[in-house]
Amino acid sequence: MKSFTRYIAGLLVACCAMAATAQDGSTAYQFLDISPSSHVYGLGGHQVALIDDDINLVQQNPALLGPEFNKQVGLSYMRYIGSTNFMGARYGQGITDHNAWGVAIQYYGYGNIEGYDAEGVSTGKFNARDMAFSATYSHDISNYFRGGITLNFLHSKYDEFSAAAITADLGVNYYDPEHEVSFSLVARNLGGQVKKFNDRKESLPWDIQLGYSQMFHSLPIRIAVTAYGLSKWNLPYYEPADKNNTSSALVKRDSFGRNLMRHLAFGLDVVPNERMYIGIGYNYRTRTDMSTYHRNMLSGLSICAGLRVRAFGFGVALAQPHSSATTFMFNLTTSISELMR
Repeated sequence: MKSFTRYIAGLLVACCAMAATAQDGSTAYQFLDISPSSHVYGLGGHQVALIDDDINLVQQNPALLGPEFNKQVGLSYMRYIGSTNFMGARYGQGITDHNAWGVAIQYYGYGNIEGYDAEGVSTGKFNARDMAFSATYSHDISNYFRGGITLNFLHSKYDEFSAAAITADLGVNYYDPEHEVSFSLVARNLGGQVKKFNDRKESLPWDIQLGYSQMFHSLPIRIAVTAYGLSKWNLPYYEPADKNNTSSALVKRDSFGRNLMRHLAFGLDVVPNERMYIGIGYNYRTRTDMSTYHRNMLSGLSICAGLRVRAFGFGVALAQPHSSATTFMFNLTTSISELMR
């Protein structure tokens, strides 16, 4: 246990130092910020401290993996903006009562895209996609603390161009089951490219995230808040001076309060029993990112619901970032052990 803790701490320092030296370049691999969990997506898109019987949560924080997910399989599908489709599979396996491992594969397909040369002449359609292969290990540091690490191999192919990268996600979670309160600290997307796009170096969207969630015994309610994007505080955005006219001059918004809100994702679940939940989330950054587009009153809001029937868990989430784009996500989980009974 001590050696594992030292290993996590040492790797965290090393990866943070490596990421800090790379942050001056442009950032690629933005698909890493999209959770395959419908529960997380419906609660604002980022929740690193959420405790639930759903192995898809492990993508947000490797410390959420544990022997309680023994032989659980998770499948995910997302219909994203335009013709993009994301899908993935994840598996967890307990080793002892205090540690576990898991593997996952995630596919991000962007459909057929029209290509043009430097003179604007069409070169026909081409296909673009990203893939992530992941391996996770977690260990109980104490009765309340658990640490975890995920190693990811990323491969991208856009037309004849391809790139590859290796990253690490490190997480620590504190969970008190008696009071049902959870806190998490996560360092995500630490690493770098091992193969470049056309000899062009790209940095990864490395991030530090802090999360909190809690159930209330007196009410069937769970709240969840995650601060993300903490590797860069200043996140200004632009919006039309006349909000009724998107063609009007753009005004820069860069106040302390707006920057703070653009780092937070909020979620609220109604949990009448351990087999179902209905949730709503709000992400101010998603809403303000749509300021120069045709957003509507639903921009930044998301909803989700989950139901467990015998050995199967079902989850759905829905969001509408702007008026012409509705996103939908579906999750299915099951335990091989329960299926074989």
